[in-house]
Amino acid sequence: MRIRPLIPFLAAAGAIVPSVAIRLAGIPLAPVAAACVSGVAILGASCLLLWACEAIQADISQALALAVVALIAVLPEYAVDMYFTWQAGKDPARGYAQYAIANMTGANRLLIGVAWTAVAAIVWMRSGRAVRLSADRRTELLFLGMATAYAFVIPAKGSLTLVDGFVFLALYVWYIVVAAKRPCEEPEAIGPAALIMALDTRRRRLTTAALLVAAAGAIVLNAEMFCEGLIGSGKQLGINEFLLVQWLAPIASEAPEFVVALVFAWRGQANLALGSLLSSKLNQWTLLVGMIPGVFAVSHGTLEHPIPMGPMQMHEILLTAAQSALAVVMLSSLRLSVSGSILLFSLFVGQLLTPSPFGAWVASATGLPTNHLMFAVLYITAAAALFLTQPSRVFRLWEGIRPQIGNRRAR
Repeated sequence: MRIRPLIPFLAAAGAIVPSVAIRLAGIPLAPVAAACVSGVAILGASCLLLWACEAIQADISQALALAVVALIAVLPEYAVDMYFTWQAGKDPARGYAQYAIANMTGANRLLIGVAWTAVAAIVWMRSGRAVRLSADRRTELLFLGMATAYAFVIPAKGSLTLVDGFVFLALYVWYIVVAAKRPCEEPEAIGPAALIMALDTRRRRLTTAALLVAAAGAIVLNAEMFCEGLIGSGKQLGINEFLLVQWLAPIASEAPEFVVALVFAWRGQANLALGSLLSSKLNQWTLLVGMIPGVFAVSHGTLEHPIPMGPMQMHEILLTAAQSALAVVMLSSLRLSVSGSILLFSLFVGQLLTPSPFGAWVASATGLPTNHLMFAVLYITAAAALFLTQPSRVFRLWEGIRPQIGNRRAR
């Protein structure tokens, strides 16, 4: 057997070994070292998980694949977010709830602000055209739009409760039921996943099962070390822990998915590239958010109290919902242009890099601790302007309830 095709698997597995050995041996690490070692392990495990998720579609029905792959694919983000949520329930006074919201909102905003933009940029550089989605992607856009509309309720009432979690989970289940009615298509994979799918049935299933077990185990085993390492690193280096959790944690867990989407874009498969990221955004905005109240309730041992969140966390959710609203309206035309992607990227970067004096002026003028409200208004204003130019495109998203209609793949 040639070794070269196995190099990606060996590299991913090799990234996991040091952290697992350190964890099992009980060797103490400084916060920065712990965050780096466990972060690399989660990155490697995420690669294995992604390849297994793609390969598993060759062995199970489409409906089951939709549900299983969606659940498994969100595991890295879920492990980090649920660790923070569980700790928040055990001891609310320690402030872990803010980190759960930080990781969730950071992951969602990175997908739209960076990953979607990168896909559009690659497609334009390679073909000089905008990204076009197939008509059946209206299903994802419709449910993403409904989840986004409900998300505005959370900051409006100031809490994330079990009822909210139920709504998000119900939208996710409804989406799975509708999407399962799509006509079956041959699964497409690249790189290591394609290598697994080329195996005979028995070896493919054994390999897929082994990768799933190994990756899931590594992610769960490293979640605590990674989360505590990030918080400790922030305190040790004098960096805001909230920002470290919000931006570094999602990068470690979602980098493999980003890379696969970019490869699809480079190969001219724009619909697959952006479609996979759209599905990931929907899964995180429904399944991941919906699980937070339930996990907190179980950990806290009571259903009486919602997860504790202050104004800062509510502003983060508001800003994330506003960004999502603009993205849904923009993609309702089943097209992401270069100008549209530049707008998404500019607003994303602008909120991160707005000079602190201006941020202080906004805070004094609005009573907010940051300039989140201003950028939320900008997102919503842009979404409203796009909607008014051609509202029929948004209304046509209801066709996503019947995904079998117009199911022609765009390239």
